Amino acid sequence: MFTVTYDFYSGARARRRLRAARIALCLGTLACILLSQFAAFAQVCAGVRADTLRLHILANSDSEEDQALKLAVRDAILEEYGPLFAHQATQQGAKEAAQAHLAEIEQTARVLAEAGCPQQVHAHMVNMMFHTKEYDGFTLPAGMYDAVRIELGQAAGHNWFCVLFPPLCVPAAADADDGPAYPQEEEEAVST
Repeated sequence: MFTVTYDFYSGARARRRLRAARIALCLGTLACILLSQFAAFAQVCAGVRADTLRLHILANSDSEEDQALKLAVRDAILEEYGPLFAHQATQQGAKEAAQAHLAEIEQTARVLAEAGCPQQVHAHMVNMMFHTKEYDGFTLPAGMYDAVRIELGQAAGHNWFCVLFPPLCVPAAADADDGPAYPQEEEEAVST
């Protein structure tokens, strides 16, 4: 005669393995969804960084005079060169315009610096790390950005920065066309 025996423990073990496999499958699916969303967001953030040209001004020191001079340099640069960047169609065009006018930008800063106190002034194009920055109505993600960097004197004081392209610095933004600053998916990513 043939008898079938049921091993209770191996049946329970099989159910636990099946339950663990289902949980692992669900967690793996959820991780894939989250990672794909993160990857898409990271790609959009990379696009924002590639479509942006920043202005970065470092003061000589944190003294009131040096900080005031930094702001005077900022105002002069934006007043003089804001329209130049406002009329560019691409970040590459803005970079080329900045490079073509870099000596003039440095000279504008130098004239102001010499009027305030004799300091060295250097302006150059850089690709540098910026932290996440919240502006009124939008946030720029952290990362490496191209920038026009102006160093006043020892460049040991607090800095000031904004976005030259798309023109989000005032008064440059006032001279820009009314079109969106970034492509739609990037605009959605930076808008708060």
